[in-house]
Amino acid sequence: MLWGLGVGYVISGMYFGWNLGLKEGGTWGLAIATFFIIIMYVTFTFSYTELACAIPKAGGGFDYAARALGKNWGFLAGMAQNIEFIFAPPAIAFAIGAYFNLFFPQIPILAIAIFSYVVFTALNIYGVKAAAVFELLITIFAVGELLLFSGITFPHFQLKNLAHNAFPYGMAGALAATPFAIWFFLGIEGVANVAEEAVNPQRTMLLGFGSAIVTLVVLCILVFLSSVGVAGWEAIVYKARDSTSDSPLPLALSHIGAHNVMYHLLITIGLFGLVASFHGLILAAGRSTFEFGRVRFAPPFLGNIHSHFQTPSNALLVNMAVGIIALLTGKTAEIITISVFGALTLYIVSMIALLRLRKKEPKLERPFKVPMYPLFPIIALFIAVFSFVAMTVYNLKLAVIYLLILGICYGAFKLFTGNTKIEEEKPDGLSF
Repeated sequence: MLWGLGVGYVISGMYFGWNLGLKEGGTWGLAIATFFIIIMYVTFTFSYTELACAIPKAGGGFDYAARALGKNWGFLAGMAQNIEFIFAPPAIAFAIGAYFNLFFPQIPILAIAIFSYVVFTALNIYGVKAAAVFELLITIFAVGELLLFSGITFPHFQLKNLAHNAFPYGMAGALAATPFAIWFFLGIEGVANVAEEAVNPQRTMLLGFGSAIVTLVVLCILVFLSSVGVAGWEAIVYKARDSTSDSPLPLALSHIGAHNVMYHLLITIGLFGLVASFHGLILAAGRSTFEFGRVRFAPPFLGNIHSHFQTPSNALLVNMAVGIIALLTGKTAEIITISVFGALTLYIVSMIALLRLRKKEPKLERPFKVPMYPLFPIIALFIAVFSFVAMTVYNLKLAVIYLLILGICYGAFKLFTGNTKIEEEKPDGLSF
């Protein structure tokens, strides 16, 4: 189940979004960015697993930072996590609409996206156990589809397609492609948010995180090579002149003449990958927002549970409203970038929290310890900081918007809840 959640949260990144990084850096620009991002996620995942096993709390990075660095840093980590989890689903909803629109072009993409939000928010309100089982099943389908896609496209792979216009903007392009490389893996840390519900979390969290990151690295490499290798990077970025696509895998298939039953089957199953991440991140976002409300770091009504379903209905509905507003902007790349800013902030604060906890609480029970300490968390921290700076340089306007959101929320937190104490052990009563 934890493997299903970890892969499910992330797997939509294999289906869309990453291809927009090719526009910024070409094949080698995105490849270089992805290489370093893989290193960051491997080292980060093992480091984060130590925190998840030592402090198996539903707030994830929020709980770790609050314990290690105090409630102010805890708020910033938690708010960054909220931004990541709340802004990622709208981008995925666009892709769901784009894939569905291939079959029913008469239905607007935006209408499909909003309908998806309503349906999957309702599913999460109905019951999280049912939602988690659903997540595992569609994740298995999604992984199988990516393997099938690779099997169909690799016979048409040509090395010259990787070399065509491969590095149009040099290292500047690699830096600009960073947020889209991160999109390949964005959200895997959401596994930590269900640590309280995991059976024997000290063991299963390690297995869940470890197996998920290995699966995702393999899928990332397969999808990248098999997509770009069929006709070059432009073929899976542009569906028309100057019009970028949210469905790169179908574009790749169209260039090998796969206009047949298999083509439509792959697109249909491909929706499972998008739905897996969309649904999983809605689940994680609801959990994260609920936790903020429960400890009164946000309006307390967000920490209420539904009287009948025992799920965080208020948090889920508020997240849906914010997501639909983001959808109405129609800017997939910008939404992805803001979500990535939130993720990187969470990674930076979490790695600092890990290093601080080792000194602050050396006797804290740590059933799993990150290998090669302190090298792994320092590597993850360095790459995350470098990526944040690079993204800020190439996305200054979006960085300002992100920091304004974070700053306004922090100001409200200090103004209205500055004296609030974190409730360490209060049970949340959710039906997990």
